[in-house]
Amino acid sequence: MPQLAPVLRALANDKRLLILEWLKHPRTHFPPQVDGDLVRDGVCNVFIANKLGVSQPTASEHLNVLARAGLLRPKRIKQWTFYKRDEARIAQIKREIARWI
Repeated sequence: MPQLAPVLRALANDKRLLILEWLKHPRTHFPPQVDGDLVRDGVCNVFIANKLGVSQPTASEHLNVLARAGLLRPKRIKQWTFYKRDEARIAQIKREIARWI
């Protein structure tokens, strides 16, 4: 279970849970972007910060925690970082948690 500890810590924050929920259906929650497709490339960290109502550095910290836990995949396009859910990893995590419950 030690490999689940970073995931559980990442999920223990309301703002990070919101990010995961929004990124599940990005077209529903975010406007179109100039660079990068919302679904294929992910959502720009600036849009996520604005929707959360926090500064970009605060949003970046939340996004980095989720990425280190394997829940999000970052992608650089020009000077921006875009984030999307790692659905395969999320499914694996769900299976691992189900084994413990």
